[in-house]
Amino acid sequence: MATSADPRALAIQARRRFLNVLRQGLSQVLLNVEEGAKQLATQPAPPDLLLRRRDAWADLQRLRPALQAALIERLDQRDVQLQNGGFMPTPVGLAHRGAELSLVDDATIEHEILSSRLALAAMDLASFEFTDLRSRMQALERREDLANGDVLRPHVVARDVLEAWRSAGLSLECWRSVQPIVHEELAHLMVLGYHETNKWLIGQGVLPEIDLRPMIRRARDVGVGPSGVGSRGGDLAGMAGIGGAAASGAASGPGSPSLRGSVGEETRLMTRSAQLLRAPEQAQAVLGRLNRLVGQQVPGFQPTTVFHSPSPRLVAAIAEAERDVAQRLRSTGAGGMVVSAPQDLVEDLQQRKQALKRAAESPIERATIEIVALLFQSILTEERLPASVRVWFARLQMPVLRVAVSEPDFFATLDHPARKLIDRMGACVMGFDASTAGAMGEALEKEIKRVVQVVEAYPDTGRRVFQTVLVEFEKFLEHYFRNENEVSRKGVSLAQQVEQREILAIQYTIELRKMLNEVPVQEGVREFLFQIWADVLAMTAVKTGAQSEQTKAMKRAAADLIWSASAKVSREERAEVIRRLPPLLKTLREGMANAGVPTDKQDAHLQALNNSLAAAFTAKTAAIAPERLDQLMLRLETLEEMLPDTEVEIDESMVLDLSDHETRDLEVVAEGGSMPSPAMIAWARGLQVGSWFKLDYRGRNEPVQLAWLGLRKQLSLFVSPTGRCVLFQQHRLAAFLQAGLLVPAEEEALTVRATRDALAKLDADPSRLLS
Repeated sequence: MATSADPRALAIQARRRFLNVLRQGLSQVLLNVEEGAKQLATQPAPPDLLLRRRDAWADLQRLRPALQAALIERLDQRDVQLQNGGFMPTPVGLAHRGAELSLVDDATIEHEILSSRLALAAMDLASFEFTDLRSRMQALERREDLANGDVLRPHVVARDVLEAWRSAGLSLECWRSVQPIVHEELAHLMVLGYHETNKWLIGQGVLPEIDLRPMIRRARDVGVGPSGVGSRGGDLAGMAGIGGAAASGAASGPGSPSLRGSVGEETRLMTRSAQLLRAPEQAQAVLGRLNRLVGQQVPGFQPTTVFHSPSPRLVAAIAEAERDVAQRLRSTGAGGMVVSAPQDLVEDLQQRKQALKRAAESPIERATIEIVALLFQSILTEERLPASVRVWFARLQMPVLRVAVSEPDFFATLDHPARKLIDRMGACVMGFDASTAGAMGEALEKEIKRVVQVVEAYPDTGRRVFQTVLVEFEKFLEHYFRNENEVSRKGVSLAQQVEQREILAIQYTIELRKMLNEVPVQEGVREFLFQIWADVLAMTAVKTGAQSEQTKAMKRAAADLIWSASAKVSREERAEVIRRLPPLLKTLREGMANAGVPTDKQDAHLQALNNSLAAAFTAKTAAIAPERLDQLMLRLETLEEMLPDTEVEIDESMVLDLSDHETRDLEVVAEGGSMPSPAMIAWARGLQVGSWFKLDYRGRNEPVQLAWLGLRKQLSLFVSPTGRCVLFQQHRLAAFLQAGLLVPAEEEALTVRATRDALAKLDADPSRLLS
């Protein structure tokens, strides 16, 4: 760094320059957002969407000056704070709430998700400029990384923008309506800010050349911790551990092939994580492109929620085709279904399509038949769809066509139950390769068969039958992995015990603290109850039941210990303590042994308790009244009636205690990944049971299936076809997803991929819609 100026003063000036660029470009950005909202409001769209867009445009016209003032005020406040030598406090994100033991309201979660998406959009464009700027600021300030509240961080700017948006009177519904425009305009402004700040720092002689080697992460550095040189995932969505290749690259020069490969791998993983986060938006964009293309070719085609009555001839033709499909693919006896080759199914599909088009009475009906046929052509030629269930997917074509003809919003929304049902069944039966071919059990195949037959049995109910069987399929999956799947059953049982023990331990600790808040008890006894006995109560409740005699005995021991540790002012009370002490200590030792506390630790805890009980003999505080002790015991007996909403922290020792020293049945992920963003945590919370992933953990890279989600999705269990069970806490799961160590088998849903294929064919030959 070739500069003689005060580094701290230069760093402050750099941040103020960044703020000035934002301030100067703000007016034009907001004008562009308003203009974009106007264009959206004048484009064809379903009525409800069009109404929201028009409301958003009207709100922006009315409140744009207030929004600009709120943003400038926020930037000015940060500027003043910089001049005073600090940063404005930044609200704690969801990723850092793990130990607060508090409920997080929906508005907070929504705020975090929206601001994180804006930050990710900025990083998509600004990753290189931001990385260079961060390196220069690190060199100036001689610190590992930017502070969490540093105005240069994208998520800080994103939160400021969203808070100003709300304070100006604009709603989150308005934000969502113009979100792509806001993302694009603000991302470009932040890129400009980073670029100009880098340019200014270079002019001041600050790190004209950036050394890339510190950006390469070794495998041993991977971990979730404060964002720093070794944990850069807080802003770069997915800086994964690279392993040996990265280590060798770090030893080479900046131009070496291994270094370039490592940096390229990090960039690839970062980009893929960001893409996966945006998958819903990208999927919706695919549907939008399809609808625009069809609308241009077929006047009157509108994917609205308005119900359309299909022509009688087409209804009859669909019914006849459905009977023909069922007849051709019907079971031939005890042997099961006829297994047709994909090309045979597609050929049958094409023949039926032409017959249906001849029966159609309008261009809209013919276009709908063509699109649905293209969708199922793609689905039925999906190589990873097992042959034994392919025929059941083929039998869904006519029920889906019937819904699509009468309910055009099938083409407009990802949430249509018919689309969701196909996607959920497809996600469960499509693994990665030949190694997962035997992972689909007979029970799952029978459930898919049942689902299709129910849909066929109720042809006139539209989306309702799809919604009903979708709910039933979700319930089946939960039961299947817990009770019927031999590979996952034992792991799910143990994971449930782990969760139950930890939740009960937290619950007991919280309630014991409340109970003893105003009770005069020795401090050593308090700590023993909070740190040791709460876990003993939880372990006993899990093993023997919350209302078992053993659990009640452990609760009575807690009450006796509380009474014994309170002040004893009379000779009779002291004699009673001495009489009760031997059986109490015996119960305490048995409880600790049952919870896996080593003998030497038991001795240390009991010695500390003896000292506390001796101190109670000379204490001057008031004794606990018998009535108060009865109240405490009653509260202990009813503790299980509430469950706290808190993050579950687990480790290998807990599994060891619960599995009778057989830890091979369950692996607990305790390290690895990169610091996840709130958006990544929200994504992890949205994963669905049955979906397939590729897991890179403990030297093995193999396909796994999500088999179980705990209460409030704080724990997630993944199972491999070979029986390996891996348990994640929610925060660690998000860290693995962000780092690219846990990768979804399918980057987009089955029907979205089929829509993309259909769009490509229609782009090449739009006339087929009307032929």
